[in-house]
Formats: sequence, C-alpha cells, structure tokens
Amino acid sequence: MNDQQDPPHAEEQIEWRAAVQAAMRAATEQEIVQRHGTSAVSFNYRWEHVATVVTLAVRLARLTGADTEVVEAAAWLHDICKERRERHPQEGAKYARAFLPRTDFPAHKIDRVAQAIEAHMGLWREAPLTDLESMVLWDADKLAKIGLTAVFHWIGGSLAGFQPTSVAELIVQGRQADWQAKTVASMHTVPARRAAAARFAAYQWLWDTLEAELNGDDLHPAGL
Repeated sequence: MNDQQDPPHAEEQIEWRAAVQAAMRAATEQEIVQRHGTSAVSFNYRWEHVATVVTLAVRLARLTGADTEVVEAAAWLHDICKERRERHPQEGAKYARAFLPRTDFPAHKIDRVAQAIEAHMGLWREAPLTDLESMVLWDADKLAKIGLTAVFHWIGGSLAGFQPTSVAELIVQGRQADWQAKTVASMHTVPARRAAAARFAAYQWLWDTLEAELNGDDLHPAGL
C-alpha cells in the first residue's frame, strides 16, 4: 500500500467522514497518475464512481433499514485499494480495519464495514448475499455501473483506455456490455431491482436512439 493511503497515526481521533473522503480522494488522484502519467486529467472517474456509490448506498440504506453509518463508510472505502485488482475487496477490508480505529467511527461497527467491502466484488452473483449492509453496498456499486450514468462515466474516463473514433464505434462498444442483464438480475433489494431494470432499459434505449439518428430513421416523407 502506498504512503498516500496509509492510515493516519495522529494520537487524536479525527472525524471519520472527512477522513474517509480525504483518503479516497488521495487514492483516486494516485490512480490517475499511475494510469496517465500525470495528474492533469480533467475527469476523475474513480472519484465520480465512488461519490455516486455513496449517494446511492446511503439512500438505499434509508429505504431498506440498513445501518447508514456502516453503509456510508463502506461505500467511501470500497475501492480504496483498487490497484490490487481482484484482491481489492480483501485489501480494502484490511484497510478499513486499520484506518477507521484512528477516527471517531463507532468501533463496534468496523467489522461490518469491512464485511461489506469484502463482499462487493463481481458484476453479478450466482448466490445472493445475506448481510443487509453488504447487499446495499453491492447494489449501489452495481447501480453506478449501469444506465446512463455509466455511459457518461465511461466517456469521461475514455472507456477505460478505449477511445472511440466515431459514434458508431461508441454504440458498438456500449452494446458489448451484455453483462448488465446479469447485474440487473443479481440485485438484492427491492428499490435497487426496480432502479436497475429502469436504468438498463434507458441504457438500451440510448444506443437504439443514437443508431436511429445516425441512420436517419427519424426522417419521413413530407406529409406523413
């Protein structure tokens, strides 16, 4: 783990919400440098994604009765170790267990935060999660990856390295995300299932509409 992400060592505890946001911001800025070789990048995809997940997770927590503190802390930290790729949930859970005790976050909730972070991997699931806070984080994380929000994140982040040369090529790339149907089917909570279905429909509508415009399908003979 890099120095920028190391847990704070001050004797006095710090306010947890400000602390996790600062830690996540530093991690996203380091990711930008590692990926692009410079910090002078106009769109911080990771920060946009995490901030969106936090908003969705907190709202889902309130709708489902999940613990909002657990969910919010887990949402801020779920990608804190993203550079570890497939191991990032496990490493993120370790980070949370080391980081949060240095803040004023309720100590008895830290293990639940780590559990939610550790369980958020995967774009779909064969078997559902059973812990409510883990369900909420998983649902929020995946909701941020489907629908129109995801499209603009992809474009802003140059589609994770892919830079389309035409709108037609962008449409092809967008339609290749066929995993989204599995994601919708994997949602745990009722509000997330409803939102996921609507977002997936909007996502498909976008590509169909763009293609129709490129083809001039909205042009009709005069008088008709």
